[in-house]
Amino acid sequence: MADVVSRLTELAVASGFSGVIRVDRSGREPWSAAFGLADRRHKIANDIDTLFAIASGVKGLTALVVVSLIEEGALSLRTPARDVFGDDLPLISDQVCIEHLLAHRSGIGDYLDEEAVDITDYVLDVPVHQLDRTAAYLPILAGRPAKFAAGERFSYCNSGYVVLALIAERVSGQSFQSLVEERVCTPAGMHDTAFLRSDALPARAAVGYLDASSGSRTNVFHLPVVGSGDGGIYTTVSDMHRFWDALLTGRTVNPRSVQMMWEPRSDVPNEGRRYGLGFWLAETGPGVLLEGSDAGVSFRSMCVPDRCAFTVISNVSNGAWTVAGELEHLLVTNRSR
Repeated sequence: MADVVSRLTELAVASGFSGVIRVDRSGREPWSAAFGLADRRHKIANDIDTLFAIASGVKGLTALVVVSLIEEGALSLRTPARDVFGDDLPLISDQVCIEHLLAHRSGIGDYLDEEAVDITDYVLDVPVHQLDRTAAYLPILAGRPAKFAAGERFSYCNSGYVVLALIAERVSGQSFQSLVEERVCTPAGMHDTAFLRSDALPARAAVGYLDASSGSRTNVFHLPVVGSGDGGIYTTVSDMHRFWDALLTGRTVNPRSVQMMWEPRSDVPNEGRRYGLGFWLAETGPGVLLEGSDAGVSFRSMCVPDRCAFTVISNVSNGAWTVAGELEHLLVTNRSR
């Protein structure tokens, strides 16, 4: 472990990494380290307990909420979205079902098409302060024609996961944020994980910065003021490791459901990955991961059951990738001792 720690520390310092790293390896004590500033204006350093946004990392939690509703019989993988929406979102095909949405194979139009935008641009069609609950996303989801027929192929889709959050709200009668807390965070012991308002962050939360320089521009005008099914939750590295442990021990959904979610539905060669239901999968082998990238946010957390897990979170756009890539090489690809 000492060689891995030394290499990561050297790389984090050399690359100007701002964020937190945690590594768990079977039979060894976890290692965590913090680098850089959580708040540049007030010169507040990041700490291993700092709260960070994880952008699309929330999609795994969204998938777990939906699968928990499937376990209860409120939904099934084959439930058409139209059965829940009625006349809302009329451009979503009648053939689009829950499984298509979870697997990014729905073909629906995306309000935030990551292939067409730069994450540091101002990309939302409405003022970000209006997006303070999941139902408020309906206007930016509507009016977007389908890209292809449901089930035809993989295409990463943020809209699909907001649609899943809306479906979960409508069939449960609860807000999406309360569903995540009740069905994922509480059973997993993730007490530092929550949807926070970006314009009213608590003292422990890191401010998201657009670039790695000493500039002070933040992401507060770039992202919804409160996240939903496709991104926006805040967490810590310790909570992420509680998350993986809860999945592996059946404390969120049952192990058969976890196995189903981790079965590959698509090969995604341009990412060097596969995709299941709500989770990225390593190109080969048993590695499972969540990843998020947004203005002022970059995050990767990976679990190889019975062997290791690591989390890298940065409060800078694209700030996590150098360290996370090296960690994956050392622990998963190269299997350093």
